[in-house]
Amino acid sequence: MKVKQILGRSSDDPQAQKYITESKCLVTEKNGKLRYEIDTGEETKFVNPEDVARLIFSKMKETAHSVLGSDANDAVITVPFDFGEKQKNALGEAARAAGFNVLRLIHEPSAALLAYGIGQDSPTGKSNILVFKLGGTSLSVSVMEVNSGMYRVLSTSTDDNIGGTRFTETLAQYLASEFQRSFKHDVRGNARAMMKLMNSADIAKHSLSTLGSANCFLDSLYEGQDFDCNVSRARFELLCSPLFNKCIEAIRALLKKSGFTADDINKVVLCGGSSRIPRLQQLIKDLFPAVELLNSIPPDEVIPIGAAIEAGILIGKENLLVEDSLKIECSAKDILVKGVDESGANSFTVLFPSGTPLPARRQHTLQAPGSISSVCLELYESEGKNSAKGENKFAQVILQDLDKKENGLRDILAVLTMKRDGSLHVTCTDQETGKCEAITIEVAS
Repeated sequence: MKVKQILGRSSDDPQAQKYITESKCLVTEKNGKLRYEIDTGEETKFVNPEDVARLIFSKMKETAHSVLGSDANDAVITVPFDFGEKQKNALGEAARAAGFNVLRLIHEPSAALLAYGIGQDSPTGKSNILVFKLGGTSLSVSVMEVNSGMYRVLSTSTDDNIGGTRFTETLAQYLASEFQRSFKHDVRGNARAMMKLMNSADIAKHSLSTLGSANCFLDSLYEGQDFDCNVSRARFELLCSPLFNKCIEAIRALLKKSGFTADDINKVVLCGGSSRIPRLQQLIKDLFPAVELLNSIPPDEVIPIGAAIEAGILIGKENLLVEDSLKIECSAKDILVKGVDESGANSFTVLFPSGTPLPARRQHTLQAPGSISSVCLELYESEGKNSAKGENKFAQVILQDLDKKENGLRDILAVLTMKRDGSLHVTCTDQETGKCEAITIEVAS
């Protein structure tokens, strides 16, 4: 279950809709929330994604205890850069429900740079780093600026149609065609047989990252027929060549979007288990012939190691005198304030554009008719510019019991401060009377 795809999302979220369509486990909406529908044979159970995440965190806590011999209570959690406020809150709450003290949520590209100590070994100078993350279900490419030990996300893109699972499926389809060629049976419509082929293909895929060939043997694959097939690395690379090309095109597209060329990149960081594929690494080297390719750490361990380093900084900073400004987090989405234009239609003003280095502070003056006694400041998050939907509203501040004015407008000054951990503090003040209201949103973006 790819819980992150629906965690904290509504049924009309495009990513959630895509996951619901492709998920092997039935996902339904109940009481306005998405839930897994599981048939146990005796009854049908509805399980919240948050509960699944909590169980995963509980298992992680249990595993850590068995390895360390003591409780692991403090945690730093990494999240994709495009995670919004609702997703972060849901993930943090699930971790806390499992018994973790969540020190901080950091973005995956930042964790990748921390793992390699980028920007910490040379406190001066400016460089551009490309972070290439190819996991099981998605491809994420980010361009980071490292300046005097501080990190800033310049541009990022994510493709949920490319991932390790796609490589496995491609190889499984090839194995099915080989079985059909040998035994004249097409097993593509047989779920049990295809699951066996997927498992065998996944094992072979991992083996081909270090070996020249891999043997796939399946006992009684279909109607009692055993299946034995040897797959060479060259065959695997040929089958997956279109997917490799999509990965490279994603890098090129991001560089073009950022206004960079390959020569502007100083280092490339590989992370995510699927980035260990030799052919893919070679294609990236060919794209950046003069750039250092960082892959000395096992790719599937890069981001967890970065999170561990961040946790060490947070826990030991008082004793180690490590400054808390080793990196700068950025807002993941646009943060907008809702207003009304001269025609009376709703308008949205972007206060924190996506990628704004944190901490950051903004001021906004909201004008309201003097004839009303209460004013509401509404905050939204959005992936687009100057646009927002009702479901993306995440906070509001209400000034009540204001003295009415017969004529004119009243000015409400809003001061918004977003900290490095993503929390947002909002203060609204009536300029004429000094009446003030304030709220703090734990994780705003």
